[in-house]
Amino acid sequence: MRILKLDEESKKNILNDLLKRSPNNYDEYANAVAEIVNDVRANGDKALFEYTLKFDKTTLTADNILVSKEEIEEAYSLVEPSLVEVIKKAAENIRVFHEKQRQYSWFDSKPDGTILGQKVTALSKVGVYVPGGKAAYPSSVLMNIIPAKVAGVEEIIMTTPPSKDGKVNPGTLVAAHIAGIDKIYKAGGAQAIAALAFGTETLPKVDKIVGPGNIFVALAKKQVFGFVSIDSIAGPSEILVLADETANPRYVAADLLSQAEHDELASAILVTNDMHLAEEVSKEVDKFTEVLSRKDIMEKSLENFGYILVVDTINEAIDVANDIASEHLEIVTKNPFDTMTRIKNAGAIFLGEYSSEPLGDYFAGPNHVLPTNGTAKFFSPLSVDDFVKKSSIISYSREALEVIHKDIIEFAESERLTAHANSIKVRFEE
Repeated sequence: MRILKLDEESKKNILNDLLKRSPNNYDEYANAVAEIVNDVRANGDKALFEYTLKFDKTTLTADNILVSKEEIEEAYSLVEPSLVEVIKKAAENIRVFHEKQRQYSWFDSKPDGTILGQKVTALSKVGVYVPGGKAAYPSSVLMNIIPAKVAGVEEIIMTTPPSKDGKVNPGTLVAAHIAGIDKIYKAGGAQAIAALAFGTETLPKVDKIVGPGNIFVALAKKQVFGFVSIDSIAGPSEILVLADETANPRYVAADLLSQAEHDELASAILVTNDMHLAEEVSKEVDKFTEVLSRKDIMEKSLENFGYILVVDTINEAIDVANDIASEHLEIVTKNPFDTMTRIKNAGAIFLGEYSSEPLGDYFAGPNHVLPTNGTAKFFSPLSVDDFVKKSSIISYSREALEVIHKDIIEFAESERLTAHANSIKVRFEE
């Protein structure tokens, strides 16, 4: 793994390289996606079924697109009972964590008859997209459905592409059932996103679409935004480990590779003030890569977006971490909690050598749907907040309004909005 002594020029080049992985650079596929989205919007089920036959090589109809209870029961028989229990444990941890994020409506009343407040209302319908094939991850199913369930969403609908035999990944079905899904439809790709956004004869229109997917799914979500809400346009996975001389190089190397194995565009970066640690981690990465199953993917990922960056001080390392704003940030220093207080930008922060990134991916409870490509500077992890909306409540008595009514009239007239001013004036006519 390459080791760089970091300076301003090399930092600028690395940041530019990382940003090239952004889904905002996928515009070469935009026209093809727009054609699919517009076709499904115009022709509903007919277009949805045609694209499913074309891309997934299976025939869908209104009679078989909805996953049946029998298919879910069959999925349980195909998943190891021990794994089912693990999924249940993880689901409970995720639910308990997200319960703490719930917000409630509130009202603040004053003696003059003023009542101000905020009404929190869950979304009515949410669509959860789940990839199929090699990218079918039951953990992501839990992370997308459970916060919506905790928020009180009335109906949660999942779409996921079927295999050639018309089946859905059994692990996906089991996780969705444990998480409390309401309906599961066999539909994938940009066509499924369009169906959720606009509705078809069989798929209902939703208010929001969440969940990861390939380039076509990401672009489709981008194109339907505004007709529905979306979570985000997720980019490739990334990890940054911030470490000093106290870190175990074997642990750090293992954690870097846990993200590099996702795909060739994944980013794995170590920032340290210790050259000896940098050299040892590089050696351990080489050893692990030789024996782990996704060697080719990891090697390409590290070649393209893998770095060991050496700086002079931990404060410089913290500055680099804040500039990169990584999806996953591991802090392995003498006092990781102190270091954490100076971190401004990260999707999820893992503290100490026994808090490795996969703990967050699968089991701890916090959501693993995180901002990527530097968007942790202004975005947050998926949460219960993503599945509610808020309405402001305003109630004034005549007495309360009378005290300030001339102020409102003056403000409105200064903006030349005389009807606004008149709306207040008429309430105090002689």
